[in-house]
Amino acid sequence: MTKQRALISVSDKNGIIDFARELASLGFEIISTGGTKKALQEQGIPVLSVSDVTGFPEILEGRVKTLNPFIHGGLLAKHDDIEHQKQLEQHGIEPIQLVCVNLYPFQQTIAKPDVTVEDAIENIDIGGPTMLRASAKNHQYVTVVVDPQDYQTVLTELKDEGKTTLATRRKLAAKVFRHTAAYDALIAEYMTNLAGEETPEKLTVTYELKQPLRYGENPHQKAAFYKKPLGSSFSIANANQLHGKELSYNNINDADAALQIVKEFTEPAAVAVKHMNPCGVGTGTNVFEAFEKAFAADPVSIFGGIIAINQEVDARTAEKLHEIFLEIIIAPSFSEEAVTILTAKKNLRLLTIPFDGVKKPESKMVTIEGGLLVQDQDRFTLDDATISVPTKRQPTDQEWEALKLGWKVVKHVKSNAIVVADKDMTIGIGAGQMNRVGAAEIALKQAGERAEGAALASDAFFPMDDTVEAAAKAGITAIIQPGGSIRDEDSIKKADEYGIAMVFTGVRHFKH
Repeated sequence: MTKQRALISVSDKNGIIDFARELASLGFEIISTGGTKKALQEQGIPVLSVSDVTGFPEILEGRVKTLNPFIHGGLLAKHDDIEHQKQLEQHGIEPIQLVCVNLYPFQQTIAKPDVTVEDAIENIDIGGPTMLRASAKNHQYVTVVVDPQDYQTVLTELKDEGKTTLATRRKLAAKVFRHTAAYDALIAEYMTNLAGEETPEKLTVTYELKQPLRYGENPHQKAAFYKKPLGSSFSIANANQLHGKELSYNNINDADAALQIVKEFTEPAAVAVKHMNPCGVGTGTNVFEAFEKAFAADPVSIFGGIIAINQEVDARTAEKLHEIFLEIIIAPSFSEEAVTILTAKKNLRLLTIPFDGVKKPESKMVTIEGGLLVQDQDRFTLDDATISVPTKRQPTDQEWEALKLGWKVVKHVKSNAIVVADKDMTIGIGAGQMNRVGAAEIALKQAGERAEGAALASDAFFPMDDTVEAAAKAGITAIIQPGGSIRDEDSIKKADEYGIAMVFTGVRHFKH
């Protein structure tokens, strides 16, 4: 071959001028289109238009430019196949050795709050993915670059060896197929939502690597952290880490659990989480009061925990937080004084998250061996419930406040779950038990004397009256539960026997 050709057409022009200039200096003839061609010409880089190569103008407002045998023949031909080379010569097609393409900004387009369907559709790239896939398929002979981060690697090999290595071309090809698959997954998701399909016959999802992790739940497990493109900004995946060592797999899971609980509250609130379960939740007139109550809820389990606070952390609260060993503190912001106080502990992670950010209704996905379970997140609140009070006694105003707090928390506790609470803090939590009365016994034991006059929340109905009996003997005066058991009447009678006010919500909150 007397010359080499590079086809360049990019929407992300970061680094492209230097890359193209270097290619030209190495003897590449550059082919380009539209805005890329103009940008290269303005910098004095010699460039051929695609129309010059194809002998056919761009048509349909630029929808058809590169879909032509003079382009794709040059991309797909095997350079060491005699028949392929004969056909190229017969039709006057020259091979293309390098392709640098990235795609119409579909993701950036649909991220705009005022995007129209027409704009979204026009930003679905057709020619770009086709060229990328053709080049990646033929990576035995063609170097294909989709990521500006790879420009220098390609240039270094071209300068040192006169060509790229097969190993590099294969890595670049794999990246291309990941890139186009992710691109199509976003389009598929957009179109599926546009069409109103709730359970499509195929589910395509894509995530972007945020960071490799040192290990997973245990040191012998490999792990990585990926984030969803265009996902909720109110997310650990979009947190800003102000201080502390790298987050671990368990840190991220626990931090997400804390975040999901604290967003239930509009008043100042603090949540402490250990092993995906809350160990203390408190509210107050300010964040200092809220954290004091969260700490008092379980001063033992909070050690080494994750704290989420829904308002700015001030110096007074920071001093209190500084007194105990914590892994992570999450808040919308920290005052300058608070940062100074808390960063004295070099390993303590401080994360800020925009609590007023977008909270998209994302599906919850759980992998099983060979499969994936998908469901809506549990966003059901008491405002959505059909409340009934089947007992003789109605809850007092103070009991209602305690019931509401318990109900907000219990849906975030692993089932079977029981939460004992007063009007502004949890005082006992029983999580993940195989029977409901077992969860109640744990929560009531933790509450101790504080259970007197408190409320009890259950994530699911009582299959028998033993939980009510245990609650009554501990001093509980109000209970909230879904109801719906064939033996509800037994629980109602038991509650009436002890003068307990019991509320039915009609909705359970299992969490596995």
